[in-house]
Amino acid sequence: MTREREDQTGTQGSSAEDAEGGGSSAAVPRLETSIPRLDYILKGGFLRNGTYALMGPPGSGKTIFGNQLCFEHVRRSASARCVYVTLLVESHSKMIRHLSGMRFFDPSMIPDRMYYISGYPALRDQGLDGLLDLLRRTLRERRGTDVLVIDGLESVEQRAPTALAYREFVHEIQGLSTLSDCTTFLLSSMRERSHAENALVDGIIELTDQLIGPRAVRELTVHKFRGSDYLRGKHEVEIDTSGMVIHPRTEIQFDSPRASATEERERMGFGIESFDAMIEGGLPSGSAAALLGAPGTGKTLLGLSFLVEGARRGEEGIYFGFYEPPPRLREKARMVGIDLDTHIDKGTIRLIWQPPLEHMMDSLAAHLIELLRQDPKPRRRLFIDGIEGFRAASVYPDRMPRFLSAFTNQLRMLDVTTVVTEELDLFTPLIKMPNPELGNVVETVVLLRYVELKSQIHRLLSIMKMRESAYDRSIREFVISERGIEVASSFGSAEQILSGQARQLAGFQEKEGEL
Repeated sequence: MTREREDQTGTQGSSAEDAEGGGSSAAVPRLETSIPRLDYILKGGFLRNGTYALMGPPGSGKTIFGNQLCFEHVRRSASARCVYVTLLVESHSKMIRHLSGMRFFDPSMIPDRMYYISGYPALRDQGLDGLLDLLRRTLRERRGTDVLVIDGLESVEQRAPTALAYREFVHEIQGLSTLSDCTTFLLSSMRERSHAENALVDGIIELTDQLIGPRAVRELTVHKFRGSDYLRGKHEVEIDTSGMVIHPRTEIQFDSPRASATEERERMGFGIESFDAMIEGGLPSGSAAALLGAPGTGKTLLGLSFLVEGARRGEEGIYFGFYEPPPRLREKARMVGIDLDTHIDKGTIRLIWQPPLEHMMDSLAAHLIELLRQDPKPRRRLFIDGIEGFRAASVYPDRMPRFLSAFTNQLRMLDVTTVVTEELDLFTPLIKMPNPELGNVVETVVLLRYVELKSQIHRLLSIMKMRESAYDRSIREFVISERGIEVASSFGSAEQILSGQARQLAGFQEKEGEL
């Protein structure tokens, strides 16, 4: 995944009064980390010559964080040099073996530009003063070092004779960083944020690794960051072969949409003549629509028709789904005469399938937004087949209203016309949306329903709301056959039709070849 640029649309995570030191930090030199999106959270990276504490339990990613930061730093600049000091943690040989599978790891940088040294013998034999002397000598001998990482700081605290001695040690580290023109990172096992060194350092970052239900979830929180604004709260963390990837909360990145649309609006049709007539020619461009319906009512086929009609008009489209893999989706379209294959082969429609794994909600949103940003074009179409896939990926369900609002706003800003599906219960007398907030964040809601008459199942379609446009309020029957989706003319009113308790349906006719 690509790293977010600093000028990405987003909120100022805290006010100047909230940030330690407050005020603008535009003139303060920054140390960019190149850890995906961390620099965005920190509004440009760490302030140079600062001292920062990174806390977290075993397995939360502290060592990967420190090494990734260092290797990315020396990769970016030919003059950059880093020193990585280990205390009572894993041996250097084991650490390097574990890191060798990471893409950021470059053994050619060792030892000239990425220098590992063990500080524990000096700490054990000579105490805190011995470790300070070792650090001073190392930085003096390796002139030009601009990043210092001390991994395993809890060993220093345990060896300190008093709490005051430990605080003085941290204070000396700060002075050493300033004199050596070096940015220092203190890595330690998780402890209370009120601990001794936390009042002295310039910033505090916490990594957590916890079970929420059956899921293991890593998160990053910036608790303190002197001299700069930053994005507050918890942010998702992934660790894979690329290293650490951080996903800021979607609702805090995209909570400041434009006050009004600037592009000229157009109608984005579905290619179904009678249905497009119901919505005055199509959805307004840059809007979002929800297709609600029970399983099998035709939501996916209606969404695919939307993409294919756009491709026929030269508008690019993306299918983003969670449940049906691409081969099955293509076969499904062929069965009803939707020419999906041609447009996939031409590249005007892309199929993106999320396999049934434990996804992270912000990661899914970031992946989709980045894909749309890579090649910005006007009048693009997006079909998200199963908004419940985002809900299933959410660790905190109460985030969904804010997430959906920010996510759909960002899609509008990219001039993307979005259609999403939402699954309703099968054969229920009540219409109850699993995500009630979805109805508030989309402009258009289309309801697809089953009804039963004389032992036959029929499909009905109705438009429940459509902002910014007139629309046909009548209920229509529709069929799905090898000819595709066909929406009939209005069959008139039917008693309690939307409750699923229809008794008489004027205008219904038997349909041959219906699927």
